[in-house]
Amino acid sequence: MKENTNVAITGGSHQATRLLSTTGERLTRRLRLDRLAGRLVTLGGVTIIFSILAIFIVIAAEVYPLLKKPTATFVGTVPAGTDAAVLAVGVDEYREIAYLITASDIQLTSLKDGAAPPPIVPKGLNEARIVGTSALGRGLFALGLSDGRVIPAEMRFSVSFPDGQRRVDAEFIEGDPMTPDPGKRPVARIAHVAAPNGPITAAVVGPTDVVLLTVTATKALIGPSTREESRRRLSLPIEGEITGVALDGRGENLFIGVSSGQVLRVSALDSTEPNIAETVAVGSRPGIGVTTMGFLIGDRTLVIGDTSGGVSSWQLLRTDGGEQRLTKIYDFQPHAGPVVAFAPSSRDKGFITVDASGIPLLRYGTTGQTLLAVGAKRENGFAGAAFAPKADGLITIDATGRLSHWTLDNPHPESTVKSLFGKLWYEGYAAPEHVWQSTGGTDDFEAKFSLTPLIFGTVKGTLYALFFAIPVALLGALYASQFMHPTLKGVMKPVVEIMAALPSVVLGFLAGLWLAPMVEKVVPGLFLMPIITALLILMTVFCWRFVPIGIRRRIRAGTEIFLLIPVVILGGWISFQLGGVFERLLLSGDYRGWLLQVLGLTYDQRNSLVVGIAMGFAVIPIIFTIAEDSLSNVPPHLVAGSLALGATRWQTALRVVLPTASPGIFSAIMIGFGRAVGETMIVLMATGNTPVMDWSIFSGFRALSANIAVELPEAPEGGTLFRILFLAALLLFVMTFILNTIAELVRLKLRRRYRYL
Repeated sequence: MKENTNVAITGGSHQATRLLSTTGERLTRRLRLDRLAGRLVTLGGVTIIFSILAIFIVIAAEVYPLLKKPTATFVGTVPAGTDAAVLAVGVDEYREIAYLITASDIQLTSLKDGAAPPPIVPKGLNEARIVGTSALGRGLFALGLSDGRVIPAEMRFSVSFPDGQRRVDAEFIEGDPMTPDPGKRPVARIAHVAAPNGPITAAVVGPTDVVLLTVTATKALIGPSTREESRRRLSLPIEGEITGVALDGRGENLFIGVSSGQVLRVSALDSTEPNIAETVAVGSRPGIGVTTMGFLIGDRTLVIGDTSGGVSSWQLLRTDGGEQRLTKIYDFQPHAGPVVAFAPSSRDKGFITVDASGIPLLRYGTTGQTLLAVGAKRENGFAGAAFAPKADGLITIDATGRLSHWTLDNPHPESTVKSLFGKLWYEGYAAPEHVWQSTGGTDDFEAKFSLTPLIFGTVKGTLYALFFAIPVALLGALYASQFMHPTLKGVMKPVVEIMAALPSVVLGFLAGLWLAPMVEKVVPGLFLMPIITALLILMTVFCWRFVPIGIRRRIRAGTEIFLLIPVVILGGWISFQLGGVFERLLLSGDYRGWLLQVLGLTYDQRNSLVVGIAMGFAVIPIIFTIAEDSLSNVPPHLVAGSLALGATRWQTALRVVLPTASPGIFSAIMIGFGRAVGETMIVLMATGNTPVMDWSIFSGFRALSANIAVELPEAPEGGTLFRILFLAALLLFVMTFILNTIAELVRLKLRRRYRYL
């Protein structure tokens, strides 16, 4: 018996040992799994953080070149190969050959090794000398001769690759000489353009005399073409003498600078009798004379330099009366001495001005900023400067005949803080404005990269979407969590959550092609619907109190919504019917015309109202789900205690449940805000994508996300537009990060406030 007892005790101890061993192994296994799961979660979190940082770094790397300042790298100097005075200098697009216009010929100089091919002597020069030239670098130019004649000319460069090496050859093309002044006075100042109806030349033939020569060539169907010259002489009533002349490329206006500080605008549209349209004082101070003037690419912005070193830009703008007036746009950083040279870029609105000491300043006409000072003061004096055709280089020549060559690195001159976020005075605009217009139909288009309308559009679309989504989602979540029957809630909540699975491209397609035309027909009724529907619901609730108690008990608590659905549908139908009556009686039968005449608002079919409904529909499921979970997770003892103290269901919901769940509700709203900010397809397809800054609910807009989707496929990689689109993405990234950070801080504060309830 004792042995059996010992055996039983021994067996029991072995069993207990095995049980303890098994339990220990399970605990060890669970601890290992817990540690592994914790490490995997940590690794996943760290990976997400590093992924976000990597995205931020990639975007920032694409944006960084926009912030870099332009630079000029000195390449070297070469002798010009001539001792004659240089009237003007130009260069080919590869910056290999410089051509110098002197009194007797055109000298060519290699910028690589200083080699000087034989000079080019114009055939029509004869015994005369060259005393003036029009602006170089614009294709056609003209040479003014000492005998009163003018030779139209052009420098052409051909490129070949013998033996795999690039070779640039220069060719001088000259036209038939013209004689603007029968008196054969020297033409020292000249402007020449190839207007649509024929070449036009403005020749200064005296201190106050200008001759406007127009050549019209008519091609006949049979026989030779005819050539007709028209001369119009202007004796200007001015003090001082003419110091500059500029003619726009359309041949419409001639601008004449005077040593007394005025610019005269002569209307050249009348071929028989040109007249002085206006006289404008343009000097930086009274009595400061004009020294140089010329047009930027496009011939709409006139740049004027004066004897005190001032540089300003001017444009022809229409007044309220319809008249054109020369208006100052920008005053640029002044030179230390008189401005003696002006060279525009043939690629953008950039230009270079040089003072008497030979210091070139690189400027940009659209932004009104001086970007760079190139080189230093020249002890040997200054003779001329040329802006490379690709705007990537600069050539200057001093009085001793030495050419200096710089390489310019200025890939994004139009990108500044002011141009991206401030107002600029663009060509053709009556005042400074925020404008986004990245492309145009001509080579002289002035890119407009203001991100302000896009930021405004993003905020506008988000707010209108939230105005629609927040009341519907929060009230729905409050009803579902506090009043709806659990069985019905188990069906309705998944249905609302499934709404979030609808692709935004489908919602955008429906909003743009179906919803927008339908809303356009019922706008008055749509604005009446909230009022009429609310009144019908209140009337229904009031009448429900008079229904016999026996009938009311048959309706299960939490299913009253089925009684209100027909009321809401009826309210919508009545609203649309009354909307037509309201439009006929009070809105003159056409609400769009009434909006335009009375309120000055234009109704666009794809507008903020449509986007608010469509994008609000996409945001509702997110806000509803998170808010409903927060409301349902309020501790039951709080609700029971409130009801036990005599509070009604509504009082409990509004004063106990809602404040307690406020951190989760706030998170739901902010997550919905982030969803609306980043929405692309709905905004892209339902707004019209008009980058305007207008709070009107009847106008469209363009958001940052939609703009990226529209512009990025067509943006040249590495170009200004390409990088500005990445800047837009960076702004979205930063905006979302800041808003989410603020939201989290507010949520934690609310959570600390209500955690003891």
